Amino acid sequence: MNLAAHLNLNPNQLHQIPQLPDTPWRFILFALQRIKWWLVIILTLQIIATFSAVLIPYSLGKIISIITQSDFKQFEISTLWAPLFLFIGVNITEVVFGRIAGFMRVYVAPFQRSWVSSEMFAYLQHHSQRFLNQNFAGSLATRISETAMGCNMVTWAIIFDFIPVVLTMLFSTILLYFVSIELALFCCAWSVLFLFISYKLARKSQLYSKQFASARSETVGRIVDVVTNLSLVKYFARNAFERHFLNQYLVKEVGAARKAFTYNEKLQLFQFTAAVVLKVGILSIAIWLWSHQKISVGQFVMCITLAFAIISEAKNISRRFLDIFEFIGNVENGVRSIIHPHDLVDHPSAKALVVRQPSIEFRNVSFSYDNGKNIFDNFNLKIKAGERVGLVGFSGSGKSTFINLIMRMYDVSQGEILIDGQAIDKVTLNSLHQHISYIPQDSSLFHRSLADNIRYGRLDATQDEIEHFSRMACAHEFISKLDKGYATIAGERGVNLSGGQRQRIAIARALIHNAPILIMDEATASLDSITETEIQKSLSYLMQNRTCIVIAHRLSTVMNLDRIIYLKDGKVIEDSSPYELLNRSNGAFKSLWDHQSAVA
Repeated sequence: MNLAAHLNLNPNQLHQIPQLPDTPWRFILFALQRIKWWLVIILTLQIIATFSAVLIPYSLGKIISIITQSDFKQFEISTLWAPLFLFIGVNITEVVFGRIAGFMRVYVAPFQRSWVSSEMFAYLQHHSQRFLNQNFAGSLATRISETAMGCNMVTWAIIFDFIPVVLTMLFSTILLYFVSIELALFCCAWSVLFLFISYKLARKSQLYSKQFASARSETVGRIVDVVTNLSLVKYFARNAFERHFLNQYLVKEVGAARKAFTYNEKLQLFQFTAAVVLKVGILSIAIWLWSHQKISVGQFVMCITLAFAIISEAKNISRRFLDIFEFIGNVENGVRSIIHPHDLVDHPSAKALVVRQPSIEFRNVSFSYDNGKNIFDNFNLKIKAGERVGLVGFSGSGKSTFINLIMRMYDVSQGEILIDGQAIDKVTLNSLHQHISYIPQDSSLFHRSLADNIRYGRLDATQDEIEHFSRMACAHEFISKLDKGYATIAGERGVNLSGGQRQRIAIARALIHNAPILIMDEATASLDSITETEIQKSLSYLMQNRTCIVIAHRLSTVMNLDRIIYLKDGKVIEDSSPYELLNRSNGAFKSLWDHQSAVA
């Protein structure tokens, strides 16, 4: 069983969305699919080990019966060989088969947990930007981890804790039946009541376990949110505020924990009380039977030993019931949080996008976010192949939405968007993004080396190519001065670099991607004017023979483009070349240009 082999999928499989169940128990059964034959073997070994453990009191009783019923002077040791070998054999069998099952679990359990994490991560990747914006990243990551661990723990708690207890009770009842019907009936009644009451108490505590798991997950999410923005906390001197803010969630978590732990203690109290009842009951019945010469001393010892064996197995069953329901609660939280229908999926007949002439067209497009306000209403626009277009306008005019719709981060409410005459909702998302190089305003970097971050644009890029495009992005010089050069770790979201350095890494990544469509969202906003001038030369080279869309607030950065589109409230109010727009005395672009020039 090799997780690496499982993940060594062909490209088509890697892009497929896993079909995951959306209920906790169905998901747990799904998590067992890859290891079902291992489970059959492990369960068989556990049954043998449990049966052997129950036979230990039986064999011991046989030995004591032979000893107590024999005359010492006429005693023959040969009469003990059979029960003695049985005693030794079942002891060895219990240890050997039980530990083989344990070692198999050590081998199988990590695979199961990793496989579930892999499948849930793959499912999460296909959620839309809308879904991701509505959830804490840290909380989603925690849910994946807890779900994988929950499936793992439920599986092994049932196999190694719950089933052995039930089998011990069953086998013990059968053995007691051959000794005395009274003992068998008492053991059977006690076992059924014990399991039933334990289940009911644990079931009742499930709600508290779910609330505790939910509160804990929410607290982790809040901590991750603050840690991610810790620099912002420091800038505004809000340490005390954030601690107070977190304490509200910690108080909620403490309250939920106390309720869950209180029920745990109630389960423990019931367990100890039930153990006393079993010991006293078995002992009393056995004494009565022995006093009436209905059982031998050996059978008496066997009965008492079986009672202690049952208690030894059952002593943690109440806690394990509680743990199982807590793990199921974790699985349920993860399933409910992540396994929703995807907002954006490939059309069943979707084909790969083929771009020969990278034109972009909006046809009667309408779109609104969840708040219901229309950003675009019956919007039409066409960008020719190879055209370099600048998008300008005030914040909220629809520029970023325009870009997000082209990249299909959201689906339009009405109309369609076409690239080279192909509707983007009819092609695969992966092929769509392969044909677009995107340089965002807020450059996100992985907590990986700078070389890996640049190579992300094209995974087979050589080191020479990485350095070549880094030079074009004016990044090679500062990277070379770092102690580890291109092996330097960027830090979470690129925290180890300045804003300008992150932007240059993002530009190098886009350059190496070499897609026919280039989108830049304030790509040089974080750069000083000298570096910006140098990079503009590289970007001018990059724009050749490509369709380019540039969002810019600094109008000087779009003056060399072919066309300027001025957006306001989701509508095009001006659309022409930069110099033609500057010659419109009362034009919106002219007014904005004059304002920026005056401020400068």
